[in-house]
Amino acid sequence: MKKITLVFVLALIAGTAFSQEVRLNTYAGYVFDDKVDSYYSANSYYEGKILGGFRWGAGLEYKLPNTTKAFELQYLHQSTTAPLTYVDSGILGGQLQNTEFDLSANWIMLNGTNYFPVSEVAEPYFGFGIGMVISDVTNPDNGNSDGATKFAWALRGGSNFWFSEKVGLKVQATLMSAVQGAGGGMYFGTGGAGAGVSTYSTIYQFGFDGGLVFRFPQ
Repeated sequence: MKKITLVFVLALIAGTAFSQEVRLNTYAGYVFDDKVDSYYSANSYYEGKILGGFRWGAGLEYKLPNTTKAFELQYLHQSTTAPLTYVDSGILGGQLQNTEFDLSANWIMLNGTNYFPVSEVAEPYFGFGIGMVISDVTNPDNGNSDGATKFAWALRGGSNFWFSEKVGLKVQATLMSAVQGAGGGMYFGTGGAGAGVSTYSTIYQFGFDGGLVFRFPQ
């Protein structure tokens, strides 16, 4: 967390020094449930869902001079649980098990945004982002945990509503995905790192966010 904070502080200093306009975006919202499943074989699989919940974060945005385009470095955090039914042939003889795993997800994204200003108050936008999600999974039955860092992408659309020249309200809908490709996904099992079901399932999370946006023109 300290390293992430340092990156944002340095980015704000650099953006303020060299840009025409820097924005600080804050985010707080709700993410909906997402079904996940992964089948490696009849004796090695999991299925269940990642439960929805609260998500918060912030982003530093640089608006390109004399254009409607901007780039944002964004951080989002979500703490939730994942109730799963799973089987692994190497654990307890392949018995069917049920566990509600603790899951923490940290999204670090680089977003591109195109604005469509319709007035001095309303500023609709649409954007696409790429980055990564750093996830930590803990089995509460025995305290074992594991983590994974995966490629991520995002789509979003919404609008800023400006109360004044420097302060506004941001409202948006987002679709974010963690693509757990080759090399294994997050491990859901009774063991620690390297144990449990090692196949993967791509995660899709749809949510709504809102927050204050602060504008720092040069």
